[in-house]
Amino acid sequence: MSNASSIRCLITAGPTREFIDPVRFISNPSTGKMGFALAEAALQAGWNVDLVAGPVAMEEPDGAILYPVTTAEEMFHQVDALFDACDILIMTAAVSDFRPVQQHAKKEKKGTASMTIEFERTTDILKTMSERKVQQTVVGFAAETHDVLRYAREKLASKQLDFIVANEVGQAGVGFAADTNEVTLIAADGSSVKLGPGTKASIAAELIALVTPLSLSHS
Repeated sequence: MSNASSIRCLITAGPTREFIDPVRFISNPSTGKMGFALAEAALQAGWNVDLVAGPVAMEEPDGAILYPVTTAEEMFHQVDALFDACDILIMTAAVSDFRPVQQHAKKEKKGTASMTIEFERTTDILKTMSERKVQQTVVGFAAETHDVLRYAREKLASKQLDFIVANEVGQAGVGFAADTNEVTLIAADGSSVKLGPGTKASIAAELIALVTPLSLSHS
C-alpha cells in the first residue's frame, strides 16, 4: 500500500470542440471549474496531478502538470498516453459525443453552406480506459438533465467504473459554469452519498477524500 503522496491522479476537465470549419464548432457550456477544483483538492491531499483540459479560461493549478487539448480525439490521445502511469483517473471533462464527419478546410460561406451536417461518434474515453485498467481507480461523471441517478447507475455498470458522480445540469446555480454544485457519488457496490449543495471547491475536497481509500488499496 502506498501513501497519499505517491498517488498519481489523472483528471480531465472542461469541454471539447468539434470543428465544422476553421471558425465554427459544436461544444457545450462546461467551464472546467469542477475539474480544476478537483485538481486543487488532489494537490492539497498531496497527490501528483496530471490535468488534461479542453478550452477553458482558468489558471493552471500551481503544482499540476497541465496538458491543454481542444478536440475529443486530442483528449483521448493525451489521456491514453498518461493512463498507464496513473493510480486514479477522474473524468470530469464534458467530452463531445459527436463530431462532424467532414471538417471543412476553409470557412463555409453562409449562402452556399449545407444546412445538414452528418455526425459520427467520438471515442468513448472513459469506457476505453476502464476496459484496460489494471490497478487504477476509475471515476466517471454523469452530467444529466433528468433521471440523473438512473442514468448514472447505468453508466457506472456499463462502463465498469469504480465510482460515478451523478451531476444534474441545466438548472440555475449548479452544474455547468456555476461556482456551486450538488452531486451524488455512487460506488460500484451500489452505495452512494450526496454531496452539497456547496461550492465546487468544498465538494471537490469531499470527493477526493471519499475516493482516496480505494486508490490507496489499489496502489
